[in-house]
Amino acid sequence: MKVVPYKDQKGSKKEQVADMFNNISKRYDLLNHLLSMGIDIYWRKQAVKILKKHQPELVLDIATGTGDFAIQALDAKPKKIIGVDISEGMLAVGKEKIKKAGLEDKIELRMGDSEKLLFEDNKFDAVIVSFGVRNFENLEKGLSDMFRVLKPGGKLIVIEFSKPKVFPMKQLYNFYFKNILPLIGKIISKDQSAYTYLPESVNAFPDGEKFTGILDKIGYKETLCKPLTFGICSIYTGSK
Repeated sequence: MKVVPYKDQKGSKKEQVADMFNNISKRYDLLNHLLSMGIDIYWRKQAVKILKKHQPELVLDIATGTGDFAIQALDAKPKKIIGVDISEGMLAVGKEKIKKAGLEDKIELRMGDSEKLLFEDNKFDAVIVSFGVRNFENLEKGLSDMFRVLKPGGKLIVIEFSKPKVFPMKQLYNFYFKNILPLIGKIISKDQSAYTYLPESVNAFPDGEKFTGILDKIGYKETLCKPLTFGICSIYTGSK
């Protein structure tokens, strides 16, 4: 059974995820930094360090949300970043943020389904995703479409939550994710389901070697998993 945000509602996971992010979009950035205690910024910077080494000119940011990863990825000096997302609410916040920063010539945000990308084959030098792949309706389909739009030799970089396995971080993490995080998320976002879905979706996600195994199966080469912050988060990389 797939993990979905709203168990009492009909609709596909994709539809429910879009609704959820529309509901929390105006509070998302605040909650993201608050609930991670700002560590999410460090995680993105570590991913961009990897991206820099490949000197990409054209980058696709999947599940771009409010554009934080796209903005951070400008440190890699690409000519252009295109961000796609299924949530109109998140994109509206992101577009306003990019406009205020004067970055409209560098970053373009579009509505887009990560599993049906409206781009030709072999287009992008790099595809990046920050905390988005666990929300896919069909994980392998989404990863396969990313592979399709990557140029030969292009780089995939995925940041995603993972599950710590060492005492006491494992126990502390589980307590925080199951008890503290949903409570704070509910109070600030006014959406009880969104921050209950987060730990459930992380728990269901095939992290570590399971995820790199899926990348290998699809055809990515040189796949690696780099755990960060005691395994709370991991950066996954692969090449076409």
